Amino acid sequence: MLYYLFEYLDKILDVPGTGVFQYITFRSALALMLSLLLSTIYGKRIIRFLQRQQVGETVRELGLAGQNEKAGTPTMGGLIIIFATLVPVVLFAKLHNIYIVLLIVTTLWMGTIGFIDDYIKIFKKDKEGLKGIFKVFGQVGLGLIVGTVLYFSPGVTVRTDTSTSDIFKEPTETVIMPASVEVKSTATTIPFFKNNEFDYAELLAWTGEGHEKWAWLIFIPVVIFIITAVSNGANLTDGIDGLAAGTSAVSVLALGIFTFVSGNIIFSNYLNIMYIPNSGEMTVFIAAFVGSLIGFLWYNSYPASVFMGDTGSLTIGGIIAVLAIAVRKEMLIPLLCGIFLVENLSVVLQVSYFKYTKKRFGEGRRIFLMSPLHHHYQKKGYHESKIVTRFWIVAIMLAILSIVTLKLR
Repeated sequence: MLYYLFEYLDKILDVPGTGVFQYITFRSALALMLSLLLSTIYGKRIIRFLQRQQVGETVRELGLAGQNEKAGTPTMGGLIIIFATLVPVVLFAKLHNIYIVLLIVTTLWMGTIGFIDDYIKIFKKDKEGLKGIFKVFGQVGLGLIVGTVLYFSPGVTVRTDTSTSDIFKEPTETVIMPASVEVKSTATTIPFFKNNEFDYAELLAWTGEGHEKWAWLIFIPVVIFIITAVSNGANLTDGIDGLAAGTSAVSVLALGIFTFVSGNIIFSNYLNIMYIPNSGEMTVFIAAFVGSLIGFLWYNSYPASVFMGDTGSLTIGGIIAVLAIAVRKEMLIPLLCGIFLVENLSVVLQVSYFKYTKKRFGEGRRIFLMSPLHHHYQKKGYHESKIVTRFWIVAIMLAILSIVTLKLR
């Protein structure tokens, strides 16, 4: 909202200095600072409110050191993340931008699913929470919305040829007009390859001429799968203090770099990557999101004063998935979100191997002492703060390697 006010002051009333709001970097910095302040200052008030409502965590008997001490710790702390993200976005972002609209919808949609799940666990005393099938329906529903909008919306275009034909000055920036035109495309990026663009429509080339118009049959299911997988991965990672919030902040920060360079014609031309018009505005959302995650860590670091619950973890996973898809970097998710991936895989492998050995030998056997993976290390005797710190380090390494793919091909 403030963006539109300052745009009016700059372009209509010509008030000196108000043009600074046209810069994405300036608005992103403001969003980051405000989200940090909101999450740290008002976060405490939200925690006290949750305590008054007796929104406490019910701890299962897992035989883990320090687990019983967590009983009664307020959950639904994801409300802090959602609140501290959306307020700066509403104030500083261009609300008519299609990518910002999608991210706001994602935040509210996944936050609602997570909230219902937490509500059932806490107030209905049902430890299972929202039935898994309903969670999947919610994730699929969001995937349908995101996939349909990204495919059919005229505001979502790409420009793979960023060769320039003209340069001229505007009051706030240098603008380079590309020789090529913006086109609708389902092209994405394949990391580590020199000619690293792949179009989902090519999978239908065997159907003959005009196959491009049916690309949505491939693209939308891919979007649904990615959103479901990443949101569940984030959900499984949220098991010990500070793990999900810290690793997510690192991944989102890396996505912020991808978003900024992909939405800037100069940087995309220099790096020889796909230019995605109007996608740079997502940098404002990312800055607010990173600030809210870091601010949440103020209270979620060991020993946690609040847990994010499914309200936060499902929201985090959904946002990361949509960001990666929108910036055409979804194939980097296994690397960038490697922590989510191994947490997911550890559960799948554990359950599959247990069922297989029980069927074959009459007795279920396990690969890990416990799954997800972070619980395996807890069972081995590692303190959870050491596990979290080491997972953060791994997440930073994966994020750096992901960023390097901008030039390493």
